[in-house]
Amino acid sequence: MPFVSITRLRVRAWFYFPAFFVQTLRIARQAARADGNLAVKLLRDHRNAFWTGTSWSSEGSMKAFMHAKPHGPTMRSLLQWCDEAALAHWTQAGAELPSWEEAHKRIQQEGRPSKVNHPSAAHTAHTIPAPTLSPRRELRFK
Repeated sequence: MPFVSITRLRVRAWFYFPAFFVQTLRIARQAARADGNLAVKLLRDHRNAFWTGTSWSSEGSMKAFMHAKPHGPTMRSLLQWCDEAALAHWTQAGAELPSWEEAHKRIQQEGRPSKVNHPSAAHTAHTIPAPTLSPRRELRFK
């Protein structure tokens, strides 16, 4: 059964944005080419927030990607770069990624915050604003 991973990250200062953006594109390409990947999509939201959605053939294939370069080392940088971070994982019947509305609902209800060194009040309260949707804000790979 396909395994879905949704993340939401908010870059805490423009100073970190160039490195974050470059790594985001590298990691999206890495995910799209990774064994077991079924789909990848990214959403650029307001206030320096970014959503990712990936679908995998198994949890094991997602974990192998997660620990490989460039994703693995970049995750450690997110501790400093971000002041909000959350993720949710689940299995589902089809490989199609959920809508951003569904992703928001799942990350709020079933998700968990990720560790960041400088958490915002919203991060601490696990208050995740709904994403701002526009076709120009979304990138799809595969």
